[in-house]
Amino acid sequence: MTVPQSIVFNGDLGSGKSTVSVEIAERLGMRRVSVGDLYRQMAQERQMTALQLNLHAELDQAVDGYVDQLQRDIAASGECLVMDSRLAWHFFTDALKVHMITEPAEAARRVLLRPSGPAERYTSLEEAKVRLMERSESERSRFIIRYGVDKARLRNYDLICDTTRADAAEVIEHIVAGYEGRLCPEVLRDAPPLLLLDPARVYPTEDIVTLRGLWDSGYVGDVAAAGDEALEPLQIGYTGEHFFVVDGHRRLSAALQSGFRLVPARLVAEVDEPVVGGRSAVDYFTDQVRPGLIHDWSAAHGIDLPLPRPALLDGDAVLAGEPGAGA
Repeated sequence: MTVPQSIVFNGDLGSGKSTVSVEIAERLGMRRVSVGDLYRQMAQERQMTALQLNLHAELDQAVDGYVDQLQRDIAASGECLVMDSRLAWHFFTDALKVHMITEPAEAARRVLLRPSGPAERYTSLEEAKVRLMERSESERSRFIIRYGVDKARLRNYDLICDTTRADAAEVIEHIVAGYEGRLCPEVLRDAPPLLLLDPARVYPTEDIVTLRGLWDSGYVGDVAAAGDEALEPLQIGYTGEHFFVVDGHRRLSAALQSGFRLVPARLVAEVDEPVVGGRSAVDYFTDQVRPGLIHDWSAAHGIDLPLPRPALLDGDAVLAGEPGAGA
């Protein structure tokens, strides 16, 4: 793909946007602008928390108006830069649009550990988790009402990266490789977004006993030797909360056995988009994913996939291997 002028970052609170964007800006010799820093400064000047400023902005358009105009001016300037902003993807056209995600409890842990100012202070992990979710939902609602865009939709972006287990250096290498056209260019060029997912957070949709070749040591060894960037992208669906395999269980298994923390993937469908047979991503996940299937896959790969609500609601609430299974 042609190298874009800028890289714009959006993502979950606590996903590491600041750390990664700072390092990438330095590595590529670009200026970095952080709208998050600007909002925190505005909150401090008003003696508000970041959440309070978000809620205030839902009523006072002047808050967003000032920041929006700043981003429009920067986008129009043509300057090649790194932008850390919740909404820069909406204002920039000629840019690589990166969306960073992480597991909510991990995000809360990171935020709780970093130095806090008066605009962002929490007393416990649970409070941090709840407040971060409230801030994110406040922003999402505001953006839908004010701009008619949903920041949670993955198709807004070119590259999605899950930072739950991957360290900053690994994330930076993958994003720079994508920016320079060295990582899955056919996906980034022809069918974005490119997903870089934590394989330990991707749900299977087939029973492990029916899948062949998962434990082929030769294949797993080849995958491990080639590295995650050489892996053929998985075909993935997204419910709005959970990622799941549409095609690529063998590759996903090999990635887990190889200790990969990121795997490339294509987005087949998200939320209400059809996967196969007219079934939406949400319906497909609900139909295919069962607690026993999750338990067996997790046990075989030494991971701990949490039980999602759809599986609990679909009548198969006893996990394989637990008391009551097979009764």
